Amino acid sequence: MLIRTGLRAAIPAVVLGALLVGCSAATTTDGPGGDVPYVDPSVAAAAGAKAGEASLMPTPSPTPTLVIQADPNAPELVRDAFAGLQATLYDNCTPGSGNCAYFLGRVNDELNRLDKAMKADKKGPGHFKQPIAWIGTLRATLGGDVSTPNLEEHRTELTGTRDRINTWMQGHPDDYR
Repeated sequence: MLIRTGLRAAIPAVVLGALLVGCSAATTTDGPGGDVPYVDPSVAAAAGAKAGEASLMPTPSPTPTLVIQADPNAPELVRDAFAGLQATLYDNCTPGSGNCAYFLGRVNDELNRLDKAMKADKKGPGHFKQPIAWIGTLRATLGGDVSTPNLEEHRTELTGTRDRINTWMQGHPDDYR
């Protein structure tokens, strides 16, 4: 029994001794191990202080970006004006409702915008002969009166001109892409 107890005590002592020998072999005067460089604490503290000072320094502003603005006097592109007209395609109104004034006024404005863009296009107004003529006919029908009652009276002509021009433009995709 005494031998068993002595054996039990000896095994942990041997394991502990092996660990102590292993640890002492890895320890050097240069730091925790030969593969880990030694850093003097005073050098580390100085580096930390410099990093703290650097964070207090103002950050330089980024390089300014060059913004090129379009010439405000340049004519609008047909594709942009046509996109505005297309935005009205699925809108509608009920005569006498509050939204009719806005809707019909917008359709009229978008048609005039497109007319101006087509006349200024580099292809020349002859290229857009039909749409320009349809807008001209509508303008004559309105007689210069763009009041809500007159636009409501000529609602069919307004939306009809819009739809006819949309169909024409869909048949000429190179003119607005």
